[in-house]
Amino acid sequence: MNVPATAETPVDIAGVLDAHAERIEALLDRLLPDGEGPERPLLEAMRYACLDGGKRLRPYLVTATAALFGVDGERAARAAAAVEMLHCYSLIHDDLPAMDDDELRRGRPTCHIAFDEATAILAGDALLTLAFEVLADPATHDDADVRIELVRGLSGTAGAHGMVAGQMIDLAVEHRAVDAATVERLQALKTGALIAFSAEAGAILGEAGPDAHEAVLAYGRDLGRSFQIVDDLLDEEGDEEAMGKAVGKDATAGKATLVGVLGRDGARARAEELAERAIASLDRFGAAAETLRDVARFVVTRRT
Repeated sequence: MNVPATAETPVDIAGVLDAHAERIEALLDRLLPDGEGPERPLLEAMRYACLDGGKRLRPYLVTATAALFGVDGERAARAAAAVEMLHCYSLIHDDLPAMDDDELRRGRPTCHIAFDEATAILAGDALLTLAFEVLADPATHDDADVRIELVRGLSGTAGAHGMVAGQMIDLAVEHRAVDAATVERLQALKTGALIAFSAEAGAILGEAGPDAHEAVLAYGRDLGRSFQIVDDLLDEEGDEEAMGKAVGKDATAGKATLVGVLGRDGARARAEELAERAIASLDRFGAAAETLRDVARFVVTRRT
C-alpha cells in the first residue's frame, strides 16, 4: 500500500486517536449511570465494560466526519458516545461463553468474568438501550428528524440485518469450509456495519446532501472491512500482551476468516485494497478529510 511517511503516519494518527479517546472517555463517564441500591452491580458492570480502554475508533469517525459538515462538536460527541456504548454492548455479548467465550478484553477480564454471566448480559442490554436514549435526546440535535434518522440508522446497523446477523453467521459457519464471499459478508455485518454507520452518522448530523452522504458511507464500509481483516491477521501474528486479549483463537475455534481463505499475504493485500478504496471515496472533501485518510492508513499498519 502506498502510505506516505510510513514510519510517522501511524504514530501521528495514534496520538490523535488517543487524545480524542480521552475526551470521549470523559463524556461517557458523565453519561453512564451511577448509584447505590440493589442495581449497583449492573451500573458497575456497565461502567467497567465501557470505560478505561479501547481505541475509540468508532467515536472518532463520528466526530471527524461530522466536522466535514460543520456540526457542533458537543452534538457530535454525544452521537459518538452512543455509538461506543452500542459497541461495548456488542463486546460484552460476543465474549460470553455461549458466543465467542473470551476471558480477556482490553487487557482485563471480560465483563462476565469480572462480574457474572447474568450481570454481563444485563449490562449489555442496558448499554444498548442507553445508546438510543442518548441519540433521542434533543441535546444530540435540535431537529427531531435528524435524531430519528440517527436512531433508525443505528438500529438497522445493530439488528437482525446488521451486527446480530453477522454474529449468527459467525457461529453458524464455525469449523466449516466457506468461500471468501461468505466471509466478507459475515465481516461486513458483524464488524463493518457499525464502522460504516460511525462514518455515516457525521453526514446525518450535518444533514449532508446525497452525494456527500454516500461518499462518507462508502468510506466507512470499506474501512470497516479492512479493519476486520487486520484484526484477523493480528489474531495470528499479534502479541497477547500488546493486544490485551488472547490471540490464536480464531483457528482453534474454527472461525471463518479471510486469512483462512486467502492466506496471510492474500488477506493483507485485500485489507490494503479496501483501505485505498476508502481513501479514494474522500476525494471530494480535499484536505479537510486528511485525518480520515490517515485513519485508513493506520488501520492497515496497526499492531494492536
